[in-house]
Amino acid sequence: MAANKRGLLIVHTGDGKGKTTAALGCMLRALGHGMKVCLVQFVKGSWKSGELDALARFGDLAEVHVMGLGFTWESKNPELDAAAARDAWAFARRLLSEGRHSLVVLDEATYLPKHGVITESELLAGLAARVPGTTVVVTGRGAGPALLEAADIATEMRSIRHAFDRGEKARRGIEF
Repeated sequence: MAANKRGLLIVHTGDGKGKTTAALGCMLRALGHGMKVCLVQFVKGSWKSGELDALARFGDLAEVHVMGLGFTWESKNPELDAAAARDAWAFARRLLSEGRHSLVVLDEATYLPKHGVITESELLAGLAARVPGTTVVVTGRGAGPALLEAADIATEMRSIRHAFDRGEKARRGIEF
């Protein structure tokens, strides 16, 4: 029974769709059990999404922080985006040390070491410093080998086919 008190580290990575959606599914499951959850988004900008609207309906049980400015390899201002990502990581570290949430999702946090915002060692140190009962889900493409090794659960999403490849746009209610 004591082992169930230990928070898990879960990683959803790969080039396929569904990493954030799987993490949100974990949040929904925890919310169904009355647990407090938190989502920190490192990359996604402030565009409207159904997931965030749905989480808002859970009131104080679900906390959401959209911290990214769209930090990507195609950024128009990489220094500003990297600074926002570093600030978001500092915020996430504080949040993990507080222990207010049973589950914390660090959406697209794999991009921080991948793009040199922080090192993989810094990411792992921040995750290891969390309050022991806190489960963390890290999402994003290109999870590093040390993160995958540290994970209690690691899943790779692999793209087989996507309508986007045929020129179709993302659909409201399905992809955002």
